[in-house]
Amino acid sequence: MENQKSNSSLKAIILVLALLLLGSLGYMYKMSTDNQTSENKLMSEKDKLNEELQASIAKYDEAIAANTELSDELSAEREKLVQLKAELEKSQGDAAAMRKFKDNYARLKREMDNLMKENDALKKQNTTLTTQRDSTQVVLEDTRKVRDTLVAKNENLAKTVERGSKLSVLNLQTTAVKQRSSGKQIDTDKASRADVLKISFMIAENQIAKSGDKTYHIQVIDSKNNVLGDKKTESFGEKTLTYSFEKTVKYENKTVQVAQDLPVKDIEGGTFYVNIFDKGELVSKTSFTLR
Repeated sequence: MENQKSNSSLKAIILVLALLLLGSLGYMYKMSTDNQTSENKLMSEKDKLNEELQASIAKYDEAIAANTELSDELSAEREKLVQLKAELEKSQGDAAAMRKFKDNYARLKREMDNLMKENDALKKQNTTLTTQRDSTQVVLEDTRKVRDTLVAKNENLAKTVERGSKLSVLNLQTTAVKQRSSGKQIDTDKASRADVLKISFMIAENQIAKSGDKTYHIQVIDSKNNVLGDKKTESFGEKTLTYSFEKTVKYENKTVQVAQDLPVKDIEGGTFYVNIFDKGELVSKTSFTLR
């Protein structure tokens, strides 16, 4: 009977111990599961915060690239985020540390938001100023083009007036004559008989030319390339001219007929050349032949 009671007590004790063991195992499993869940949650929060930090740093990089007056302040705040990110990556990620990191990031994020608003305002202001500057440059460029066009037109007009104001020498003619003792002149085509070359030309009417005395240098060259007449020499800049005679004409913007006799002696037959110069510039020429 006593053995039976003893067995029953032993069984009861074993049952109680088994129940306690099962309870302990269950509690340990729950604690392990809760710790793993908490650890996973902390790691997830760490990864999320790390991504947010990286995104904020990227925003700073973009803002700094705009090169506004706040670039130095932006760079300083960016460095704070970089340091916080480095500390976060080194941390074990416990709950207390995560709260500290989140608080620091929230503070830096508020500062970043304020700086970004100010930086955006500066960028808009710079854009406006750039647009105004570009508009001013366009106006200045248009003004310069108009000015250059006017200058070119004035230069062309001046050149046109200069060209138009030059006198035209027309109808240059030369006739060889024999001078009689009576004073009568007889045309001849024989060099041996000629003792006077009668040279005539016309200065055309020009209303925009300057009136006054006009001096021309007439050059007559015989068949042997000799200059007839006075054979005087005059320089015009780098040019030197040997001429037969000089003729000064009073010009009053109307057509003027000019004539001049050039005495010659013992000339030989051949082709003769007559050139008229205005201050060293050839303005008319002709030739004639004597037997």
